[in-house]
Amino acid sequence: MSNRILGIDPGLTRCGAGIIELSNARKVSFVDVHTFRSSPEIDLAARVGSIASSIEQLIVSHKPSVIAIERVFSQSNVRSVMGTAQISGAVLFLAHKHSIPVALHTPTEVKAAVTGSGRADKAQVGFMVAKILGLAEVPKPADAADSLAIAICHAWRSFDAKVQSGAVGTTAAQAAWHAAIKSASKNK
Repeated sequence: MSNRILGIDPGLTRCGAGIIELSNARKVSFVDVHTFRSSPEIDLAARVGSIASSIEQLIVSHKPSVIAIERVFSQSNVRSVMGTAQISGAVLFLAHKHSIPVALHTPTEVKAAVTGSGRADKAQVGFMVAKILGLAEVPKPADAADSLAIAICHAWRSFDAKVQSGAVGTTAAQAAWHAAIKSASKNK
């Protein structure tokens, strides 16, 4: 079974879609990344349909085992939230259509996973995505880097959950790390 993760940074004007591969050693590698665009002058249904069709082509060609989507969060710009929600809904439909599990991650969760700080800015996220994936430069635009960050966040969280459940083996360093986390949790 594939360990490919499709990360989606949903947006109606620009939608980032990044694919990574997760190895059994928590190592992630770059597979593909795109930013799909739609013009505000076009009919809403056509905009959503165009982006959804592009994402479905990625699903068919790369066969991800999971789709990770940045969770819609409330902000003052209702128009932006609506576009994000509309694309998220289209991606959820595609996941259902292709029987692919979905995971939702908040922006703070993604930033913390990739940079160590939930308050990291876009430049820090992009820098770390390039470093983690061994890329020569930061993927542009930021939506592309963000989609890869979402995929990385999900990869690492799912791998750590498998390690904690005993589903995969650990290195000595990983075992020590998880023992320290358990110990710290008990001391709270």
